[in-house]
Amino acid sequence: MTTYEPLIGDTVEDTGARKIGKVMGIQGPYVQLRPPGGGREWDARPENLRPVPVGEALSEGVAAANARSRGELP
Repeated sequence: MTTYEPLIGDTVEDTGARKIGKVMGIQGPYVQLRPPGGGREWDARPENLRPVPVGEALSEGVAAANARSRGELP
């Protein structure tokens, strides 16, 4: 089985945290992720990441934009 190696800019699911994020960087054994609509970064273990299909990534981005417009996100 091939291990998924994320690239900066990829949208991934962190199965450990059960969140979707965009890869912002890789530091040591961790991958830094940020929510699609912006927000606080978190560290994820590479083995917990899976690529997110484009349609799913777009849905997450639209949901974040809508929440921001309603004042639910900064």
